[in-house]
Amino acid sequence: MTKFFLVLHVLAAIVAVGPVTVAASMFPPGARRALADPGDQRAAETLRLLHRICRVYAGLGIAVPVLGLATAMSMGVLGDAWLIASMALTGIAAAVLLALVLPRQEELLEAVESAAGADATTEVAATTEVATGTGTTVAGAPIGATDTTTSTGVAANPRATVRLAMFTGIFNLLWATVTILMIVRPGSTTGA
Repeated sequence: MTKFFLVLHVLAAIVAVGPVTVAASMFPPGARRALADPGDQRAAETLRLLHRICRVYAGLGIAVPVLGLATAMSMGVLGDAWLIASMALTGIAAAVLLALVLPRQEELLEAVESAAGADATTEVAATTEVATGTGTTVAGAPIGATDTTTSTGVAANPRATVRLAMFTGIFNLLWATVTILMIVRPGSTTGA
């Protein structure tokens, strides 16, 4: 039964955590591209897809620690230091993903979508300005002026994408550390 749980645990880690680490890593540069060109629908669609991958596979990722606990119980290693450290790091990685990565992705996605809407409004206003000769939009803002602050107050700027990249890197580093601990198992008496 131990080998069965171990195989399921490893497969769940590959299938659930792998896509999250890749999609989360691709999101910040994609957000920078989408913010640089608000009219690029493909960039916005790519961001939506990457965020959906992160959200869905984060939910599926709960199978990894559940199957890991089942494996550890069948191996009798629940009290080993390497496993306790791995469980703690897994909890921290989950907290980073849920509290820092996913919400910032959502905020940047909102910013991209609002910038795309503002870009479309600017184009319509510019057409209106040409027809009326006023130089301002209906709202009174100068033509070309856009507000890139989302409803949550996060400015759509490169700093936000850099911060997201940092939190994503921390998440990925935590998972890499857990993987190393699972393979090396320092201090384990069950062999490598």
